[in-house]
Amino acid sequence: MDRIGKIVFYEDKNFQGHHFECCSDCPELSSHFSHCNSIRVENGNWVLYERPNYLGTQYILTSGEYPDYQRWMGYNDSIRSCRIIRNTSGKFRIRLYDRPDFAGQMMEFSEDNPNLPEHWRHPEVHSCNVMDGSWVFYELPNYRGHQHLLERGEYRHFNDWRSNVGSIRRVQNL
Repeated sequence: MDRIGKIVFYEDKNFQGHHFECCSDCPELSSHFSHCNSIRVENGNWVLYERPNYLGTQYILTSGEYPDYQRWMGYNDSIRSCRIIRNTSGKFRIRLYDRPDFAGQMMEFSEDNPNLPEHWRHPEVHSCNVMDGSWVFYELPNYRGHQHLLERGEYRHFNDWRSNVGSIRRVQNL
């Protein structure tokens, strides 16, 4: 059973100004606010998108307070769509491959990895299979840079996440 989520978007920093409460997926947020400078995630894990219809740069947020957009590693104050991350299994398992279509060398992970290049002896991840849970690929080590959410499923080519993979983290249900 999915947990009910709740996220509150504020137009100004430090939870000030016009706000909008959201409890479900929303493909278009611009009718509710013009810009977003702070967020409270009251329940659930969320993926936010810079553009409508779940497109553009992604930001993955867990329960907590984000008093300005730099706290969620935002590049600007534009949030135009959001959806709750669903992960009911509580288990985490991902397989990374050094070639497209699940070919070449494979390595399986069930825990976070803050510095993938230390363990993954290949220049890039070219495909992956998320067998359990939801995972975030970060462009740089130590969970920095562009983020991309990968939910259960097969990702046959690195174009599915559009960047290098420097670290990986499980999206834990709270």
